[in-house]
Amino acid sequence: MDRPAKAQADRLMLDAKKAILQEQHRRFQNLQREERWDEAWKQLHITLTCAADLLKDSVSMLEKIVTQKNQLPPPTSSASEKNPPL
Repeated sequence: MDRPAKAQADRLMLDAKKAILQEQHRRFQNLQREERWDEAWKQLHITLTCAADLLKDSVSMLEKIVTQKNQLPPPTSSASEKNPPL
């Protein structure tokens, strides 16, 4: 898979995980409002697991981006940067 397609797939995966996290959080809040404490605590564990997964994947993606940027050659300087005006 080429880089742009891979990056787009990674972004879509993060978006999907974010949507799942939002749904889990909504469920947790509903259980809290309904004062269904046992179920709310179980849902909190699921919600936090989803959040950890999303953060882990986000950090992994950022690390890949930084690694790719560090592998690029430095930009070439323009003539005005080499010979600044006096």
